[in-house]
Amino acid sequence: MSAWGRFASQRPKNEVVIARPPDAEPEHDSASKEAVGSVTAKLDVPLFRKILDAKVRLHRKLIDDINLSTIDQASPGELRALVAQMVSRYVLEERLTVNAGELDRLVDELIDEMTGLGPIEPLLQDPTITDILINTHEHVYIERNGMLEQVAVLFKDEAHLLRIVNKIVSAVGRRVDESQPMVDARLPDGSRVNVAVRPVAVDGPLVSIRKFSKRSFSLDRLVGIGSLTAPIATLLAAAVRCRVTVVVSGGTGSGKTTMLNALSEHISHKERLITIEDAAELQLQQPHVGRMETRPPSTEGKGEIRQRELVRNALRMRPDRIIVGEVRGEEAFDMMQAMNTGHEGSLTTIHANTPRDALSRLDQMIGMSGFRMSQSSIRAQIASAIRIIIQLQRFSDGTRKVTHVAEITGLEGDVIQLQNIFEFERTGTDPDGTVRGELRATGLRPKFLHQLRVAGFEVPAGFFDPRKSQ
Repeated sequence: MSAWGRFASQRPKNEVVIARPPDAEPEHDSASKEAVGSVTAKLDVPLFRKILDAKVRLHRKLIDDINLSTIDQASPGELRALVAQMVSRYVLEERLTVNAGELDRLVDELIDEMTGLGPIEPLLQDPTITDILINTHEHVYIERNGMLEQVAVLFKDEAHLLRIVNKIVSAVGRRVDESQPMVDARLPDGSRVNVAVRPVAVDGPLVSIRKFSKRSFSLDRLVGIGSLTAPIATLLAAAVRCRVTVVVSGGTGSGKTTMLNALSEHISHKERLITIEDAAELQLQQPHVGRMETRPPSTEGKGEIRQRELVRNALRMRPDRIIVGEVRGEEAFDMMQAMNTGHEGSLTTIHANTPRDALSRLDQMIGMSGFRMSQSSIRAQIASAIRIIIQLQRFSDGTRKVTHVAEITGLEGDVIQLQNIFEFERTGTDPDGTVRGELRATGLRPKFLHQLRVAGFEVPAGFFDPRKSQ
């Protein structure tokens, strides 16, 4: 049938560049990244300190001299012209030796300080960067192509970094200080932010930013970067269309949310979806989506809204499917209840290293719900609610791959029966560190094939033959 066509496949390249990108957003795995800029070898700390001192003095002077309401009302071009004029005058007054390029860069950085997030603003604008990790005001790292590298970004001091942090958290009505030293927040573009300050952060503020991709990943793009194969992607797409319930499992940074977004594209646009997240980052393309987000307690310890309460409330909102960004506690019980009461095809993610570990974690989390249930009852709930577990792993070369596609087939005694339909077989490592291997069928035919056939999806002959590479 036509749904089983091949996707275009292209392996990503591992070029590493650090300069500010052009306005056009490139593909994450495109070789065109070579045109973005040159590789930064190491930080010239004394030079950066000198530039930072001048920039901080200039910034204070601009704040004193510019009417803040003018900033809000001015267009980007007008604001840049105003700042450039004042910077030029300041440079002449202070007799600073800068060339035209350095002057333009100084204007850009001051505008970032005034309207953006200062030194990290260029990193936020770079589409090839997936994570920004700030270890105190002296060290900034990024993740690109799954690999970490230090970048030439410095803050003036701890107070400078804290000012940027407070700008982030105050925008979403939260605060961070000694009395509340840890906070989760998000940027206006949806990027997820976690902050820890003193006293829990011993050496100074720690900031982790998981960037929100402006281009949602589809299954064919995941095929293109080698995360899975085209036939398996087509099988998973068919399963989602046919309302087979899926759990995406994996470690931190393994690509669970990316996979969840890619799978969700295959949900019918005629269905009503309710999403529940700690920090809203799902990018669903359907027209009928209701998004809900948890809320932390206030400084008085009141007003907290947990995922469990949102899941319960979602059941009263007439959803066709419920999508939970990640189950991590007692809400797992309510999620299983929803999946067992007419919300088949719901999706969620979970932190676990193998499909069997994912079942064990669900078992434990349901036990945290406070209901008196026997172990066999808990496992019966899981076995009847979930059908497919997709396991993801981030490898040493930075690639993220599907390592297992497993099916829950039922309950035998107190043991949930789990069978691997596909497994990633690692065959070696190239001299440059690239992991070699392939996702192969185990020879077992999934029971959910009947559900697919009823909906009109016929799997090609030999699809589950372990002798054939998928």
